[in-house]
Amino acid sequence: MSIGKSNRRSRSIFAVVALAVFMTNLDLWIVNVAFEDIRQSFPGSSLAHVSWVLNAYAVTLGALLVVAGRAGDRYGHRRTFLLGTAVFTLASLACALAPTLDVLIGARVVQAAGAAMQLPSSLALLVAGVPPEGRVRATRAWASVGGLAAAAGPVLGGLLVQASWRWVFLVNLPIGLVGLVAGRRTLPHAAAQPRTALPDPVAAVLVVVSVGSLVAGLLQGPSWGWTSVGTLSLLFVAALSAAVVVRRCLTQAVPLVEPALVRARGFARANAALFVFSIAFAIMLVSNALWCQQIWGYGPLLTGLAMAPGPALVPLTTIASRRLVERVGPGALATIGSLLFAAGLAWRALAASPQPSYLVDMLPAMVVGGIGVGLALGTLMAAGTTSLPNASAATGSALLNASRQVASGVGVAVLVTILTAWKPPAAVAAYQASWWVATGLGLAAAVGSALLHASRRPAGEPAPVLAQATS
Repeated sequence: MSIGKSNRRSRSIFAVVALAVFMTNLDLWIVNVAFEDIRQSFPGSSLAHVSWVLNAYAVTLGALLVVAGRAGDRYGHRRTFLLGTAVFTLASLACALAPTLDVLIGARVVQAAGAAMQLPSSLALLVAGVPPEGRVRATRAWASVGGLAAAAGPVLGGLLVQASWRWVFLVNLPIGLVGLVAGRRTLPHAAAQPRTALPDPVAAVLVVVSVGSLVAGLLQGPSWGWTSVGTLSLLFVAALSAAVVVRRCLTQAVPLVEPALVRARGFARANAALFVFSIAFAIMLVSNALWCQQIWGYGPLLTGLAMAPGPALVPLTTIASRRLVERVGPGALATIGSLLFAAGLAWRALAASPQPSYLVDMLPAMVVGGIGVGLALGTLMAAGTTSLPNASAATGSALLNASRQVASGVGVAVLVTILTAWKPPAAVAAYQASWWVATGLGLAAAVGSALLHASRRPAGEPAPVLAQATS
């Protein structure tokens, strides 16, 4: 194959993969802007009930990422990617047509399963289809797609919700169809590895049960009572399921989480800091969307525009700080980022007013917080993956992404618990309380980040491509 044809093929593969990754990442952002409109379209639905539109997706995606990644190794990444794209697209149609809230939540679970099949295989296909000398550049571009989706998501979501929240899901249909047609023609037929064993699927299901029960307990606690039989039963199921997951990880031949990864100090610390940071990030993201619409009375488009500066700064800051991490180290950079993120949340808690005051209240917090996220999030991801040998980098990266998704579900549950525990006349105080909680979590992430140190890798072994892409 000539160099020109090789380059064209590489660009085509990247275009297909990037389109699918953009679609799944975009979905995370635009649904937040549509949250209030979804609640209003199903009269009588509580905030806790509607929050499962976000939680069901995050928890399912987090639990299935590792299993889906190994399934791609076993059955072929092309097949897994195309199947995931088809599932995600069909589930998006089901979301758009959902006649009830419960049907919408169920469709979101299926949508997350499709995304879990897409994301790990997308990078594997890109690496397989790009010449070795272009892989680092291609994977950095792959990693930046999520940033572009974050920057475009709030505004695009606001525009779509102007028509109906259902367009938030319908927009996935043409993207998914184009990805399927182009993918069948373009994506490489990477060799499957039929002897690859799948991680323990029972443990993956139990993760969903555990986190789902925890989230349900947090959401129902204010209305059922924290000492009620129902709330305590949910929390007991969450704890018991988590204990069984740990037990199976220690005893199964192919565990969901390899104990060696947990024992890797750098990985464990980075994952813990990332988990706490992601809880705070979810609180910030959803609370801003709800505050703009419920307290300030903004429409969806104005809400999206108000939220846009923070996400737009994240990829810019991440790119600008690439060399800074080499000078100060990942621990110091993630600590600075976490402190800035916490400062932005504290500003919101102090400056919040029921009268719209965007330039004084929200904009400074979005700017400072966006810079903080740009410094901390990618750095913690890279610190976790680069602390592992190359053989474990892909699994470690999947676990870090899974941790982020699970933390997002917990964060939304914490926010809704706080908002529903306060009576409507004290709505402003409830939001302020949620921002103080998130500030504390941001400070805890800063402490965890400060414990990180330069990763040590076996002599002569280069950093994994994926880690380089996310740094």
